[in-house]
Amino acid sequence: MTPQVIRAWEKRYGAVTPHRTETNRRLYSNEDVERLTLLRRATLLGRSIGQIATQSTESLRALVAEDEALQRSAGPESTAQVVPRKDLGGRVLNACLEAAKQLDAVTLQRELDGAFVSLSRPVLMSEVVVPLMQMLGAEWREGTMRVSQEHLATAAVRSFVGSLNGAQHVPISAPAILVTTPHGQVHEIGALLAATIAAADGWRAIYLGPNLPAEEIASAAAQREAHAVALSIVYPTDDPHLGAELGKLRRFLGPDIHIIVGGRAAPSYRHALDEIGAIQPPDLDAFVVELQALRG
Repeated sequence: MTPQVIRAWEKRYGAVTPHRTETNRRLYSNEDVERLTLLRRATLLGRSIGQIATQSTESLRALVAEDEALQRSAGPESTAQVVPRKDLGGRVLNACLEAAKQLDAVTLQRELDGAFVSLSRPVLMSEVVVPLMQMLGAEWREGTMRVSQEHLATAAVRSFVGSLNGAQHVPISAPAILVTTPHGQVHEIGALLAATIAAADGWRAIYLGPNLPAEEIASAAAQREAHAVALSIVYPTDDPHLGAELGKLRRFLGPDIHIIVGGRAAPSYRHALDEIGAIQPPDLDAFVVELQALRG
């Protein structure tokens, strides 16, 4: 963990209260270190620091143990952080993240537009779009990105992804996939990423935005004759209503439309997802494999 993250967790969320020396240097106890370690593990597993920072150490131990057990049962998933690079893609990536933190929408849009012109489509996807979305998600989970910064960045990425998908020139005969988040899931970075990947793979990807009730998703699927529906589930991990919402979606869609569900919080709802026969890719590579299999 960087000093910046630790200080943000301390100042904004009261995660720890270290002692101070006479020269005002922080002194962390063994309990402080354990709390920070547990909080770090929890955020890597998809929890928001703002929701868990003030929980007791005992509660954090139980929470992390439960989340790690769910992750093991769902299969391996990388939680490695994106490492900044110094090539063109890496420079654009770092500039975009800094612009988001400065609430500079003009610079963020200019950097994305410049990358669209300067980089090939595969490089643009792998070195800018995908890692930018991953870094935005990581910064939000760690609490080092404010809500206003995250909203500004999401709006810019949403607009850019829309233009990117529109430039794919996917034939009308290509299968359609609707991408959204279910009711109660408001974080859309994962869904935007799924729509972009699907469009790059030759699907007619139709992004509906976040937080849609089952009946609206089913209505759109019927109207656009969708072959599949992709859902992103990121946070929270314990919504008591989501299982019923997923059940309604399956009934409304019928048995012929495939449901693909991913995201950091998806393993927490594995029982409900198994019940509706959802395809549950553990990572982005597996998502691409499933898309290709469905097209075939």
